This record gives sequence, C-alpha cells and structure tokens, in this order.
Amino acid sequence: MHHLLHRRRQFLRQSISAATGLLLAPGLLACGAKTPASGKEGREENATDPSASRKIGVAILGLGGYAKGQIAPALQLTEHCELRGLITGSPEKLPEWQAKYAIKDENVYTYDTMEDIASNSAIDVIYVITPTATHRDFVIRAANAGKHVWCEKPMAMRPEDCQQMITACQQNGVKLSIGYRMLHEPNTQKLIELTRTQAYGPITGATSLAGYAGSLPALDYWRGQRAMGGGALYDMGVYTINGLRYGTQLMPLAVVSATQERPEDVDVTTTYQLEFPNGILANGKTSVVESYNKLRIEATNGWYELDPMQPYEGVQGSTSDGKILGPPVPNQQSLQMDADALAILNNQPVRAPGEEGLKDILIIRAIIESAETGKRVPIVF
Repeated sequence: MHHLLHRRRQFLRQSISAATGLLLAPGLLACGAKTPASGKEGREENATDPSASRKIGVAILGLGGYAKGQIAPALQLTEHCELRGLITGSPEKLPEWQAKYAIKDENVYTYDTMEDIASNSAIDVIYVITPTATHRDFVIRAANAGKHVWCEKPMAMRPEDCQQMITACQQNGVKLSIGYRMLHEPNTQKLIELTRTQAYGPITGATSLAGYAGSLPALDYWRGQRAMGGGALYDMGVYTINGLRYGTQLMPLAVVSATQERPEDVDVTTTYQLEFPNGILANGKTSVVESYNKLRIEATNGWYELDPMQPYEGVQGSTSDGKILGPPVPNQQSLQMDADALAILNNQPVRAPGEEGLKDILIIRAIIESAETGKRVPIVF
C-alpha cells in the first residue's frame, strides 16, 4: 500500500512538471470503428441495437469527486452500460468503491498496472476522469490497451496533445468520445434546433457565461495549478466556448480580445470576444469566483436562451416570445453514456469525438494568446 501511495505522488509530480464540421452533425466520425466483444425522453432512439441485453462494461479511471458524485451514480441509471472496473492512483479508496458497486477484484487496477486491462474482456471502455494535464497519457494508454475511451472535458492542455490522443485511438481501432454532457441534454438540443431552422431569423450575436462563486484555488491542489489545467478558462470556460459553437452552429474566425485575472498561478476570471462569420460577435465570460450561467442567442426577430445553461440538473430554456424549452431531464450523464455505449454497440459515430474536443482547445489557446499579447488572434482549425 505504501509503495502504491509513493508511486501516486511521484506520478502527480511528474504530471505537473510535464504538464471541421458542426457540433451534432450526424456525419461526424469517431476515431476508429472497433466494436466490443429506448423510448425514454432524451435517450437515443436506435432501431439497430443488435442486442437489448448486451451492456458496455465501463472502467472508471480516477476516483475523484466527479467520478464519485456524478458518473458512478449515473451509470446505475443507464440502460446500456455497467460499471465493472476501477483504475486509481489512490488504492485506499478501493474498498469503499468495491463494496458499493460490487466490483470484482480482478477488475481493479492501479495506474501502474492498467496495461493489464488489455486482457480483460469484461471491460469495453475506460472513462478518464482525472486532471486535464493527465488526460493525454491516460487516453493513449487506454487506447493502446485496446479499449474504447471516454475522456472528460476539456480534452487536454494543448492541441498537439489532442491530436496525439486522436491518433492513438485511430491506430488502435477504438472510439474516442469527449464528455460533453450538454450535447446530450434535450433543452440544449432544442436550442440548437432553433438555430438550425433560423426560427427567429439569422443570428446577430451571442453571449455565453459560466462561473461559480468559489474561493481562490489552493496552490497545492491541481485546480490551483496552471500546468495541471486549473483556472477558470479550462475549468468552466470550455462550457462557454462549446456553447457558443453549438448555439451559433458556426466556427469562430478569431479571438477579437481577451483579458484574464491571475492573482496567483491560475486565472480566476477570463473575459473574451469571438468573431464568427457574417460579422457576428459573441461575448464570453467564465470565473471560479463569480456566479453566472447563461447562453443567449440574439437573432433578427428575437432571442432564445438557456438560463441556467450547464448545471448538472435543471437546464432551463426560454424565448423572446414566451416559449419555455422544458422540462429538464433528471440526469444528463446517463444520457451521455448511453448514447456513447450505443455508438459502440452499433459501430456508429459518437456525438462528441476527439476532433470536437480539439477545436475547443484551439480556441482556448487563442484566448490565452490574445490575453497575453493584447492582440486579435486568428483561429486556424
């Protein structure tokens, strides 16, 4: 046990130092096409499901707060998934997890032994839920083990990291899906449809806000460390960026301007403006010390919005003429994982492949460059 804990601390220290299509378009391809050995609101309809009893075996990699509080409970609500494995750098957490979810000893791994999962036919997917700076290495290791990969957002620290992850999955013939749960949320899909149909005319502008009123992140915690992916832009900003992309159904041309407040190592608030085609300007703001949560699309004949836009429960939608885009679904993560499981079972494209995660990281890096230089920064996809 002590040597495992030592290795975990060594791993984290090493990590710190080392550290175009439209969204939801049906033609988006996943990386690879390996297949594994509903009629409910918001769930995927799939008439070609080859086996109603076949479930995708999921191993969670990283047993932190999001895994414990959201993903593991959501897996119990899915129709096509089953939590069967655990991979952790904190072996002291295993007894509680195994007892709660009846995980067999043979399906439990450490970061040092995860390559052994390659021979475990009970596991189809490894879900990477660790600090952003560690995603690249874990995704590549999972793909090399021959497992499909679900990876939390933001996808990685740098565009080149994202591309390496995509390439590893392609080379190993496995699917890579990024955990954009909002893309599976019904009210978000309704907002996207309003844009696609130009229900309120052509878009003239957009605003995307996501923040929570927390305290300054501690420097000894990964969220307080810039090299590990801490800070407002990587933490909450990815929601605002992705929201502007799916809300407008357009790709930005450039970052017009950006500012970042960095009292210590990480940004606590980031404000930016993106330029989209047709002269459309969109404003974004994200914070870990201020609370706001809204995506609003302005059009020639009115507006429509999600307010709030990305809580775990209770996404609310409305329009300028009084329509309500409701009601919210009880659990977004279960919809996300069931959709990704069906993509594996039926060898179909996933909704949020690695290429989509890469686009948001390109935008994040351009926002950082604009904030540091004070200049307009073109975005090349």
